[in-house]
Amino acid sequence: MNCGHASTAPLTGGYPGEKGGADTGPSPVDRRKAGSKHHLICDGRGTPLKVITTAVNVNDVTQTLALVDGVPPVAGRPGRPRRRPEALLGDNGYDSNGHRDELRRRRILPVISRKGSPNIKGLGKLRYVVEQTFALLLQFKRLAVRWERRTELHDALVSLACSLICWRRLNKARS
Repeated sequence: MNCGHASTAPLTGGYPGEKGGADTGPSPVDRRKAGSKHHLICDGRGTPLKVITTAVNVNDVTQTLALVDGVPPVAGRPGRPRRRPEALLGDNGYDSNGHRDELRRRRILPVISRKGSPNIKGLGKLRYVVEQTFALLLQFKRLAVRWERRTELHDALVSLACSLICWRRLNKARS
């Protein structure tokens, strides 16, 4: 499974004079603009499994376990559906010894680059999958720039976008 975060999406729209909304925070790049960020976990083929929207100033590592816990059971083979991935790939934003230990306790191999050290060789080729999934998500213009003030509406649009991505993959596989 791949774990990653998207670029920040500024929050605009609403009524004149209104600022921000739920799950928005000051951007580390442009502090005068509030924004939100998507954290995504997907399988090895880029199928989105769980997306979490947070304020842009929330550290990525805080969402690691929430993403792993949010993976739904995947049916396919006979027997009990698998709920946990075998390995979790992540960039150095998800680097934390405590979270690594927790992933190992759950029998998940953490393949996460350490901050300040060279990247794991070949990790970029594997991380490309999650970056491609973010590109598919951000093709939906309502997700690239967040216009909704209410997080529930934005999360519903994210779920709809993920559903459309899965549906398109199924149609492509059938033809």
